[in-house]
Amino acid sequence: MTALTLLDYGSVFVFALTGALVASRAQLDLVGFMFLSALTAVGGGTVRDLLLDRNPVFWIADPTILAVAAVAAVYMFFTAHRFESRLAALTWFDAVALAIAVPAGTAAALESGVHPAIVLIMGVVTGSFGGLLRDVVCNEVPLILKQGELYLSAAFFGALAALAAIWAGLPQGLALLSCAVVTFALRAGSLAFGWRLPVYRSRPPRRPGRSGK
Repeated sequence: MTALTLLDYGSVFVFALTGALVASRAQLDLVGFMFLSALTAVGGGTVRDLLLDRNPVFWIADPTILAVAAVAAVYMFFTAHRFESRLAALTWFDAVALAIAVPAGTAAALESGVHPAIVLIMGVVTGSFGGLLRDVVCNEVPLILKQGELYLSAAFFGALAALAAIWAGLPQGLALLSCAVVTFALRAGSLAFGWRLPVYRSRPPRRPGRSGK
């Protein structure tokens, strides 16, 4: 089993847990849990593989991926009520999943031999699109769009850390590890300490002077 496969399995399982937690908040049945778990788990990787023209898509090549998502869904169906705050659990599970998925996307892009800019984009896409689909389907405000939070930024700088490590001559394994660490550190810092990037603030238009200028 390759490192990329392990990363895919890890991101699928944890993202599936977040999908199931959202399903619990929406009070869906078990089939709904499985659907939302699978959508969240494979969404980012599917977009990644389609854009990179990787054929077949990873979960079609290895249907066990869907079984992993189903196991996560069934587990959460019977245990979601044990979490005191399912929203807090969702955000932290999602942070872990992001820190696994971004290296997975980065590794897949590196394996495909694409331009470094595309490697960067694929890391972000893999980490964010599953959660985006999950939240849109359930009519939730997407986590990636929460004002000022480090989510897309965490994915971006994580993938950038991997590229920087490779350019510095480090082995790919260490580069992907640095990607995971940076991604999780930034996302966790945003959740635990309120780290934010500046956001755009609209300003009222200036009144024209007497001269009309």
